[in-house]
Amino acid sequence: MKKNSVKNRRINDEVRRSLSDIIRNDLKDPRVSPFVSILEVEVATDLKTCKVWFSVMGDKDEEKRTLDGLNSAKGFIRTALAHDVNLRNTPELTFIPDDSIAYGVAMSKKIDEVIAQDEAAEAARGEKPEDGGAAD
Repeated sequence: MKKNSVKNRRINDEVRRSLSDIIRNDLKDPRVSPFVSILEVEVATDLKTCKVWFSVMGDKDEEKRTLDGLNSAKGFIRTALAHDVNLRNTPELTFIPDDSIAYGVAMSKKIDEVIAQDEAAEAARGEKPEDGGAAD
């Protein structure tokens, strides 16, 4: 089975959906934030391992507590996954915090700051901003 085969993508999608439901509805660990999102799942082609990227709305402490809670509940989550998804092997789960959303927000803020500085510099020089190629 190729890494990007249709079968592998379907397995990844089904495992992601199932893990989201299990963590949201069945997991009762108070360390796990109610605002946790499963962003991506990558199941190995031999179905032995699974990397799970998650994001938490909150600060780094909230992320660390959620990671600790997920790691301590791995056995429960894996058992629930085995009941929910019919695979030959139930993969061993590895939870990885994903900060790509926070990175994207930070980059967006930096871009907005640069645009504001450019507009302020143009105003100071007495230039008017371009219309963006609008025709008369």
